[in-house]
Amino acid sequence: MSAYVIGHLREAAPHPEIAEYMERITATFEPYGGRFLVHGTQHEVKEGSWPGHVVVIGFPGIAEARAWWDSPAYQEIAPLRSRHIEGDIILVPGLPEGYDPASTAKAIREAVSAA
Repeated sequence: MSAYVIGHLREAAPHPEIAEYMERITATFEPYGGRFLVHGTQHEVKEGSWPGHVVVIGFPGIAEARAWWDSPAYQEIAPLRSRHIEGDIILVPGLPEGYDPASTAKAIREAVSAA
């Protein structure tokens, strides 16, 4: 089951360390099967506010996403970004093939009935 690293990064002034981070990041996640799915694209806000940029990196599974995040190669370059760009980064597992949101709705209805 796939997994994703999602970053919501705020606007930042250009800095040489950010450029270095961007030059080096791909090499850190490729050994774990990672690839950019969203990077450097414009997003369209439909509800609420979402200032900044969105980054999504896909992985074959959550174990690979975690292994990449914790890897010495990524941890070495992470400060190049974090010193200059504020943001939120999350790791999320994908859904299994055939996922049906009706089953989640059923669980919600059962929880409401039990309360």
